[in-house]
Order: sequence, then structure tokens, then C-alpha cells
Amino acid sequence: MPLFGKSQKSPAEVVKALKEAVNALERGDKKAEKAQEDVSKNLVLIKNMLYGTSDAEPQTDIIVAQLAQELYNSNLLLLLIQNLNRIDFEGKKDVAQVFNNILRRQIGTRSPTVEYICTKPEILFTLMSGYEHQEIALNCGTMLRECARYEALAKIMLYSEDFYNFFRYVEVSTFDIASDAFSTFKELLTRHKILCAEFLEMNYDKVFSHYQRLLNSENYVTRRQSLKLLGELLLDRHNFTVMTRYISNPDNLKLMMNMLKEKSRNIQFEAFHVFKVFVANPNKPKPILDILLRNQEKLVEFLTRFHTDRSEDEQFNDEKAYLIKQIKELKPITEH
Repeated sequence: MPLFGKSQKSPAEVVKALKEAVNALERGDKKAEKAQEDVSKNLVLIKNMLYGTSDAEPQTDIIVAQLAQELYNSNLLLLLIQNLNRIDFEGKKDVAQVFNNILRRQIGTRSPTVEYICTKPEILFTLMSGYEHQEIALNCGTMLRECARYEALAKIMLYSEDFYNFFRYVEVSTFDIASDAFSTFKELLTRHKILCAEFLEMNYDKVFSHYQRLLNSENYVTRRQSLKLLGELLLDRHNFTVMTRYISNPDNLKLMMNMLKEKSRNIQFEAFHVFKVFVANPNKPKPILDILLRNQEKLVEFLTRFHTDRSEDEQFNDEKAYLIKQIKELKPITEH
């Protein structure tokens, strides 16, 4: 059967055939092997409509619009994601490619798939829970990061209870899955600046009590990545309110001072970038000032010897000199 000849299937036929095959796969009846082949075959047909092949161009906008509409009406996107673990290796990749292509589709300034997913948030929650399953985690990650590019979808994910599962996913024992989960986690917390700032302000206690666990993790990579991200979050001007709150808490200062003394130089360096925010704050609360004053001499001595081999790094050396000067000049608040 020629792929793009007279006998080419219409979008409605391909979607119907794929849905039937996925349902058969889900039932796991005797024809599961045949269903597996049918899923793969129809996924390739859909992928070719969207991307074209070496011999043929992608289909016209009208055909693609029909295909998208069929996918929405049939609820097939959710069905594919729910059964991703049953689909073969190549098929899993095809699902992610089809999903991301349909997601990026625009009509003028509208993104119809984004609007559709807003009415079916279960698609997002099913993708997020994909990190629980090793064989589909990375495919789900690819789709999630594509979703996170759209503010409306990022907002649903951030404000859902499921978001807090990321604090667990970034610590899983399989390194590539933990790294992938961290990329998605970071994307959700940094891409849409105003949305992220509002989210962090509204959920400060809950987010940072979870975040504290990452900073105290047994896992070196988790500690280093989460410390680096913390520095980025605090130094982003959109997060001024969150930063002010974070650097007013003496426990946070104590944690950073301990991390400055960690064995790992990378962790020391990332901790420096958070510690400097406490010192540079012109309106230090009394508990913060008291800790810095109690350790004034030790800190000056410590920082003078801190990473002296980074002679090429001008910014770091300027910041270090500034901190030493600030700490030397600290004075107790005089009571009036």
C-alpha cells in the first residue's frame, strides 16, 4: 500500500485504527502482539502526516487540522500516555514526537492543543507520574518540558499537589531519570518569571520545607544542583519578596555557612553565591546580624583563604573582596 497514494487513510481513519489498537493493547487479550504492530504502524502514519518522510512533504494544514481535531475528540492523547509503557521502544518515541508537534501547532496566536489540555489536565498529571516508571520516564520528560513552555500549562502543573512529587523524582537512584526530572523541575520554577514568583510567594513554606530536604540530601548531585538553582532563584529580581524572606531566616544562613565548609569545592562555590545574598542585604534582621557578628573574625579569615586559586574569575574575586569588606565593617545595632 503506497503511503501517500490514492489509498492513503484519512486522519479520522488513522486515529480510529490507532485508538482501537491501543484499546486492544490495554485489554491485553490474545491479539496483543497484533495490537502492538497496529499501534506502531498507525503512529508512524500520524508522524509522517506531521513531519513528512524522505519521499514526501508533511500534509497540508487542512489535513493536520483534521488530524488534531480527531485526536482531541477521540481523547487519544491521554489514552496513548496512559498506555505508554505497553507501546514498543520506537513507538514511545513516536508518541512524544506526535504529542510535541501537535502541542506546538498554532492558528494565528492561538495554540489549540494548549487550550485542549487546559480542559483535560489529567494529561499533565499522567505525564508527571511517568517519572514513577523507569521505562517511560524520559519520554514523559520530553513531553513535559514542551508543555512547560506554555504558561497556562506550567501554571496547572505548579499549582497541583503532584508538583511536590518532583522533590522525590529528582532523587531517584537512576541517574538519567533524576537528571531529567531536575531539568523539568527547574523549567517549571524558572521559565515564566511572574508566574513562578507568585507561586513561590503563595506557597513559600511548603516549597522551602521540601527544598530544605534537597539541600540536605545524601546525594551529591542533588545537593549541588538544588543549591545552584536556589542561588539562581534568589538572585532573580522577580523573586525579590521570596529572597527577602529566605535571607531573613537564621537557619538558612547557618545551613549556607556549613555548606561553605563542605568537602566538595563545587558545593562550597555554589553556597558562596547564596551566602553573599545574606551579607549584601542592607537591611539585615537582628538574628542574621548577630550570627555574622559572632563569627566576624572567623568569616574574614575563612573568606580570605577561600578559593584563592580562582584568580582568573574576576567577578568572583570582586564579590569576595566586597563580602570581606562588608563583614569587617559590621557593627551591632545600637538600641535607641
